[in-house]
Amino acid sequence: MLNIFDWIRLSRNGSELLATMEYFLENKPDMFPEEKALAGPVSFLSRPCSRCWIYPSSDNQDDSYCKICLKIITLSKKMGHKSNYSMVVWGNVNYLPKQLKSRQGFYASSIMGSYVHDDNHFMLILERYKLKPWIQELLLYHGTELKGLLQIFPTVGDTFRGNMNDIINRAIHQDSRYPMNVLRIRFFPNAFQLFVPHERDNAGILTFEIKEFLELLQMAFIFRSLLRPEDQNLLRELLNMENNTDGLLQWGRFAGSLEPEARDLLNSWSIRQWSKNQITLLYELREYVEYTF
Repeated sequence: MLNIFDWIRLSRNGSELLATMEYFLENKPDMFPEEKALAGPVSFLSRPCSRCWIYPSSDNQDDSYCKICLKIITLSKKMGHKSNYSMVVWGNVNYLPKQLKSRQGFYASSIMGSYVHDDNHFMLILERYKLKPWIQELLLYHGTELKGLLQIFPTVGDTFRGNMNDIINRAIHQDSRYPMNVLRIRFFPNAFQLFVPHERDNAGILTFEIKEFLELLQMAFIFRSLLRPEDQNLLRELLNMENNTDGLLQWGRFAGSLEPEARDLLNSWSIRQWSKNQITLLYELREYVEYTF
């Protein structure tokens, strides 16, 4: 018989992952009667579910899914919008955060799905823009007592080369590569990067201690709040230009068009001296923070 974690790893995309968590959280179903526990051999009159390939398909000849897969797929059709703005946290920690057990906290409403695997492993699905307040709450409750590794990555759609099952298994494979002496975060803005983590690791933009990562998120929040979207995009173009006469002229014009607060921010950061990897990380984190004007 499949357990809940098996069903989670059957998810082909973010919508199915959200639907699976919601379905089992609300229903906790009795899977199948014993006499129909497993599908029989494939024949003209009998066939397994075309999604899980374990349980029998529906008695309805027009339906090739078992009853649970059918419910998950039906529910997932309503989850497309949520999935576009969601992210997954896979945690391997020395103990479970108490908010996870009680499902309470300042930002409990931002948790779109949760699963506790054992005393040291859990999975959360969060609204992408609530990452910073969730980390702040985690530190508020646990400080430096919580240790381990949190891997953060987005959900994927049907066009991704692979599925959520591959990504989740890859995260599990990598979750014990560091000692549990501090709480670390590995940040993957693109799910495919879990298969080639050395590229981000070599660039120095993959693994951070949690307080360092929170500071980076705060910088991204300030950046997104003080600069208009068109200014953010123009800034990135200018930072990729050479510091020749034309580049200096374009920079001068750009700086003169900014509000004083935004101009002072960029000068205080000495952003023109940043490496390409630092700039890349700032713009990646920009997509994970809210902003105010």
